[in-house]
Amino acid sequence: MKLIPSYKYWIINFFGWILFALFMLTIDKITYGGGDSPNRMYYLLSEGVLCGILGFALSFIILYFIENYFNIGDYSKRDVYKLIAVVVITQVIYHSLLWPMLNIPANYFLNKSVDLTLLQKLTNVPHFLAYFIVWLFVVLTLKLVYYINTIKVKQLQLEANLKESQLNTLKGQINPHFMFNSLNNIRGLMLEDADVARNMLTNLSETLRYSLTKSELNSISLEDELEMVENYVEISKIQFEDRLQFETEIDQKSLNLQIPPMIIQMLIENSLKHGISNLKRGGKVSLSTLVTNNLLQIKVANSGTLQQSKNSTQLGVKNIKKRLELLYGQNATFTLIEIENEVVATIKIPIV
Repeated sequence: MKLIPSYKYWIINFFGWILFALFMLTIDKITYGGGDSPNRMYYLLSEGVLCGILGFALSFIILYFIENYFNIGDYSKRDVYKLIAVVVITQVIYHSLLWPMLNIPANYFLNKSVDLTLLQKLTNVPHFLAYFIVWLFVVLTLKLVYYINTIKVKQLQLEANLKESQLNTLKGQINPHFMFNSLNNIRGLMLEDADVARNMLTNLSETLRYSLTKSELNSISLEDELEMVENYVEISKIQFEDRLQFETEIDQKSLNLQIPPMIIQMLIENSLKHGISNLKRGGKVSLSTLVTNNLLQIKVANSGTLQQSKNSTQLGVKNIKKRLELLYGQNATFTLIEIENEVVATIKIPIV
């Protein structure tokens, strides 16, 4: 939520500053005998208006900093110190301009200048500082409420996206073609090697169970995801046979890190569907993870070219990008490039 471009904020802020200054400054002085003459009362009224206008103008310095350099949802102590410094600078400017400005109505209505000692001016600092603190509290409250509502909306979008991801995955795994091929291949294996066939049935069962349970979670450990990927690859090897080579290079420090469920499985599925399946001689799929600079890098590379996937809907890629955006905002990245007849998909997410 940006307040500076909003004309409604300008109007409310302008009248808010003036009314607040009149209430806190002018009415208080008039009540205690400050308005014993018309000229004195006119001066006090103009004093309140000028204080309000000056506060209104200088408040945009603080607001500009908040909206461009202060993230209400992710700020550090350093950011707080910077905000305090901006408020202090604003106060210096405020008091440097205030007293010369007040001399104008004082000379006009009272035929004299505002004659205060440095100590008297300093004693007014907490009073005027209170105006900015009240205004700052209101602005930060508005932004915090907006941030909380935004988080709620993103959470709802994420839950909907995860449900969609779950359904898309189930469509890819529990469709008649997939089930028929898997079970038919397992049946053939039973005549050749009953133990291998039994292991394939276990892999198929674990894969389907994972898609029904784990995909409902917002995050899981990378180690759990790798277990599911291994089952998925073993099942796929029945179809691809010797055409599929699968390699992994896993950073041990990444095993316990949390990632979105089924995100690696989607990368592997895309590499098989749009890469290996289009190559008569098959190819290689490699999966690697790396922890560096507070980031977890997940990379899946497969033989093939991106041009072979032009006619696809890119549903899996769009799903991955959307989920990363909802979970991590701009802190996560996803790239899909071709390097020397190899398609490389890379995900980088912050370590929480």
